[in-house]
This record gives sequence, structure tokens and C-alpha cells, in this order.
Amino acid sequence: MINSMLTESRRFSASSQVKQHAAGGCFFLMVLLLLGALLYSTISWMWDEHRLPLSKLVLQGNLQYVSTLDVQRAFAQLEHIGTFMSQDIDVLQSRAQEIPWVAHASIRKQWPDTIKVFLTEHQVAAIWNGNTLLNDKGVVFNGDISIVKQEYVKLYGPDDSAIEVLAAWRKYNPSFRTVGLNISSLVLNERRAWQIILDNGIRLEIGKESLDERIARFFLLYRQLGRDIERISYIDLRYDTGAAVGWFAEQE
Repeated sequence: MINSMLTESRRFSASSQVKQHAAGGCFFLMVLLLLGALLYSTISWMWDEHRLPLSKLVLQGNLQYVSTLDVQRAFAQLEHIGTFMSQDIDVLQSRAQEIPWVAHASIRKQWPDTIKVFLTEHQVAAIWNGNTLLNDKGVVFNGDISIVKQEYVKLYGPDDSAIEVLAAWRKYNPSFRTVGLNISSLVLNERRAWQIILDNGIRLEIGKESLDERIARFFLLYRQLGRDIERISYIDLRYDTGAAVGWFAEQE
């Protein structure tokens, strides 16, 4: 009788433990489901473009030619700007770098609705082929020439020669400055021949070869001509020795 009662008690205890474990498991499952629902609801809310749009723009950088309006117009070309969670920063950065004056763009998002844009502008070194600009690294870019705030040398050459022509100007212009002159235009034509136009209007025909020697010959001639230099239209230095001088017509 006693053994029977003990067996029944053990069965009741085991059944009670099973029920407790089952209840605990159900409660844990309910908690997981609730957390999952909350997480899904939160993520859906954060990705909803109508609830959390990126609506504020902060422009940073030492800028002369790029404005907040330029950046807004660039972003406006996208089909849409997403939310803090959904918008791809690389897409915004790529669009910002398409602005003509922008050399580099760095973009980050700030919770909950702000885009911070840090831009570096091209530094103008020259006007290239009359209608584009050249930066200090020899990169051609399509900035608006009409808004450039100072005078720059005008460089001309074939499409793949920008770095070469810029390097030649940087090499030779300091020598001209020692005698009070500046190169206002430097031309490398399709035949790879060089031409220099000085700021006093004299045109120098240099040719393809011996640039250093021919430019040095100009300086010898320049010092000898004295005041007559004002009457010179061009100097052709494409000779082994000497030069041909073209004079302005005498005026009454």
C-alpha cells in the first residue's frame, strides 16, 4: 500500500514538472514572438520613407564655387532619397562627385534625418583648350569659366596632353618672370610643336625640339633688343642658330 502511494506521488511530481516546463517553454516562445514582432515593426518604421526621410542637408568644406543648392540639385536627380536606414551612402557620394567643381566628396548620415556632405573643390591651375579648366594635378574638369575669380594661364593641347602642357608651363614661366614677363598662353599643337604667347603680346614659335636651348636664345635676344621689343609681333626660334623677328608695321 505504501509502495503504491509512493509510486503515485512520483508520477504526480513528474507530471507537474512536465507541465511547468511546457508552460515555461510557451512563455519563452511568446516572448520571442513578441520581440520579433517589435523588431519587425521598428525596422519597418525606420525604413518607411514617409516616416523617417533624410530631409536635412549640411554642407561642409572650404568652398568657393559649390553651394548647397548645387548639392540639392545633384541629389534631386536621384529617383528618390531613402531613409536613414535604407539610403546607400555610395550612391549619394557618386552623385556629389559628378558636380563639376567637386574633386572629392565624403558623405555620412546623422540620426535621424540629416545628410552631412564634406566636399573638396578642384584647385584651378589653368584654362584648358578655351572651354574647360585644369586643376593643379593636371585633371581636366568642366567648371564654369565665367565664375572663375582670377586670371589663369591659357593652355592648349591634344586631349591626352594636359599634364605635359601644365608641366611645361610650370617649368618655363619662372624664367620669363625673371625678366618681368609671363606666359599668357602655351600651345602644343597636333604636330607636337610648341608656341608661347607672352603677356606683352609677343608670340614665340618654339617648334618640336631643343626647347630649353631655344628659350634661352630668346632671353639673349630679348636683352639685346631693349626698347625695340615693344615693336615685335613674333619671334621664330625654330632654327639651329639665330631667330626670325616679325615687326609691327610702323605707324605715323
